[in-house]
Amino acid sequence: MNRLDKVKLLKAIGTLTLLTLGVILLTKIHQRNSLTLDEYARQNAALHPTQSTEDEDLAKPTPDDDSSAEQIPGSTDSPEHPSGSTDSTGQVSDGTTPANPASDSSLIGATLNGSIFAEGDEPLRVTYADAFYYEPLSDDLKRYITGVSYPSAPDAAVAITLDELSYLHLLHVDFEGNVAEGELICNSAIAQDLVEIFYELYENEYQIEKILLIDVYDGDDTASMEDNNTSCFNYRTVEGSDSLSRHALGLAVDINPFYNPYVTYPDGVETISPAGSESYADRGTNFPYKIDEDDLCYKLFRQHGFTWGGNWNSCKDYQHFQKK
Repeated sequence: MNRLDKVKLLKAIGTLTLLTLGVILLTKIHQRNSLTLDEYARQNAALHPTQSTEDEDLAKPTPDDDSSAEQIPGSTDSPEHPSGSTDSTGQVSDGTTPANPASDSSLIGATLNGSIFAEGDEPLRVTYADAFYYEPLSDDLKRYITGVSYPSAPDAAVAITLDELSYLHLLHVDFEGNVAEGELICNSAIAQDLVEIFYELYENEYQIEKILLIDVYDGDDTASMEDNNTSCFNYRTVEGSDSLSRHALGLAVDINPFYNPYVTYPDGVETISPAGSESYADRGTNFPYKIDEDDLCYKLFRQHGFTWGGNWNSCKDYQHFQKK
């Protein structure tokens, strides 16, 4: 066999070998494609490991599982979404108004008075409307005013006892047009009158700058007037005399006193109090917060039987309403 014949023979063998390998490969492909899913999975277990029992347990919802959040015993709310709000102490409230709304008040009287209950759990608080109420003075509040607006050593000469006074809580519209809390101490005999009057003033958005206990000013009536504070009880005499003021009995109220000054004429000389309010003594001019006979405040106090200091002859007390 010559060289050329040997080359031809080798080529033929190579071609035959390739054809044989091709046939074998095609046969395997056909067999693989004809496997069922189960047969393929068994033959390729290394490529698709079965899911562990732990994963199966996690994946299976339990009959009571309706949320991924942990439930608080006795609650239907998740920790992330409680039905109430959280207060400053971290307690979750139910969103309802507390039994004693004054407990959250910034007012000293409301804070000291707290909740008072008589025997038999009959409340001594008389509520006229939301946030408008009056009640007796608590022991804490009595201690607070004693030595300030009330004599520190009361004797037989003191014209009123602490038990004859009432604490009055109310709302009012301030000079910024915002709703603000206010409080007064008054004679119990006029507590109902005052809660009704101040409620009507509030409903009509009558502006009063502030209504704080005179004790905030150390019982200093002048300091209270200069700060335009509306007040009631203060055991004191009438300015420039030895006679007890109606404020000493808790039967008088001064409203927006800086804009409605007290005008007297000692020795024929006009004196205006508080200092700085002189321009408001001219009642012939118009200005905000002026009390006159067309003013709602005047009308309401008159309807409740009060007299107005602006109608006096010997002096003029435009801020002042009192009842006998």
